[in-house]
Amino acid sequence: MTTAIPVPVPALRRSPAPRLQLVGDRPPFVSVDGPDGGRVGYLVFLPANVDPVALMSAHGIRPETHLLEPGTPAESDHSDDAIQVDRARRLVEVDGRVLDLTYLEFDLLAHLVAHPYTVHTRDALISGVWGYGHIGDGRTVDVHVARLRRKVGPAYRDRISTVRRVGYRYVPDHQ
Repeated sequence: MTTAIPVPVPALRRSPAPRLQLVGDRPPFVSVDGPDGGRVGYLVFLPANVDPVALMSAHGIRPETHLLEPGTPAESDHSDDAIQVDRARRLVEVDGRVLDLTYLEFDLLAHLVAHPYTVHTRDALISGVWGYGHIGDGRTVDVHVARLRRKVGPAYRDRISTVRRVGYRYVPDHQ
């Protein structure tokens, strides 16, 4: 018979509180005469319980805050007479009927509607909507466009126009 002997576990030492160490005002290669006045942005990770404004103020840094204005291009709604895209609620309505779209179908349609008459290559759509580079072929985009056309219905399917051997464009008043 085997008996386990209890081993005392040493008390866990708490790590010291996280600190912010400022190295300098700006890196030596940044010119004060530049278009942005020599400003440099830093990405700083802080624990959830640390107030960044208080931490910066304690180190003599004047924090700057910039509020996003409502209606910025990233948040604005796009629509035409029949297809309406509400980015805030992630809804698309066609003649008052809410479409049941997947995440990528919504992003693709919202992107096309936001840039009417612009021809988008399949590679540009892959990087702009999917968020990664070239994946080999544009069949993924073709499949999503076919699904979108089915979901918007026969009356509006031609608004997503194919540009042969290039990509797609959204034409709001396509007849």
